Amino acid sequence: MSGKINIRTLTQEELIEYFLSIGDKKFRAKQVWEWIWKKHARSFEAMTNLSKELRDKLAENFLLPALSFNHTQYSNDGTVKTRFKTADGHLVEGVLIPVDERQTACVSSQVGCSLSCTFCATGFMERKRNLHYDEIYDEVAMLNEIAQKTYGKKLSNVVFMGMGEPLLNYKNVLKAIERITAPDGLGMGSRRITVSTSGISKMIRQLGDDGVKFNLALSLHAANDKKRSELMPINETNNIKSLIEALNYFYDKTKNDITFEYILFKNENDSLQDADDLIKIYRQVPVHLINIIEYNPIDKAGYQKPDKEATQKFMDYLAAHRVNVRLRVSRGKDIDAACGQLANKDLEGSLVK
Repeated sequence: MSGKINIRTLTQEELIEYFLSIGDKKFRAKQVWEWIWKKHARSFEAMTNLSKELRDKLAENFLLPALSFNHTQYSNDGTVKTRFKTADGHLVEGVLIPVDERQTACVSSQVGCSLSCTFCATGFMERKRNLHYDEIYDEVAMLNEIAQKTYGKKLSNVVFMGMGEPLLNYKNVLKAIERITAPDGLGMGSRRITVSTSGISKMIRQLGDDGVKFNLALSLHAANDKKRSELMPINETNNIKSLIEALNYFYDKTKNDITFEYILFKNENDSLQDADDLIKIYRQVPVHLINIIEYNPIDKAGYQKPDKEATQKFMDYLAAHRVNVRLRVSRGKDIDAACGQLANKDLEGSLVK
């Protein structure tokens, strides 16, 4: 094992101390900090305004374990899916979703997932480990590079809706968002970031206590405990009542937008009774919007997508009861980039040799 420290874990003050300790100038710390976060250098060699001698010295003393591009696919609808490789050889996927003027990055927070949602491809993978905050930052910065190269526009939004459960990697997700929103980072507005959770009541409350500025989305997908537990085993320990209480606590503390995500499954959760149950929950939480999501079939699950008529009937019923509802059309289905499809399909999250 290397005894070297990841240089991105150092504060600016610690970088200053390091450069002074080797007899160099204080301003070097600012240069390196800018390379790491603002310019997003993924190697010491890329820090071209430092002397070769200094770059070599940094490489001798520190690690810079950045993500690298592993494989990129382009959908017919303009969506771009990228598989990233971590420094220790794991694979995670992120997606760039261009819609109108928006360029949205959908990023992962874990390698695999431990929650085993029965409709989600990632849920059939083993959770290998959490992503570190600088790796999450890499995902966003690298998808921003793709957005600018492909569409000539910077990212406008970030959603934590990729692989893994963000609230089970709480500290790293919050630290990554801190760097994404920092003026000396990517400088993105907090309100342009949404963290999506399968529903961990304790950690939703913690978000409220921490006074976060970003928006929250709950993957609800069923409006009674029996159905939801079948779809999402996490519901057995975080039932709907506890989630309603936690979401209200979060809103009272932050006043941030809350969205419900609701995937429609044929003959599972798409009846008018299901819609009534959903309305009852909607009335108990200050929900900004309910996103109805098209189901994207995966090989390992037997669920089906309702036809357009059934979907429209469900949505019309909600709208008639004054529910703010929107259909979120899936993007990137032809490259397995749509909601619930991220799974490193050909390699199943294994280590790259």
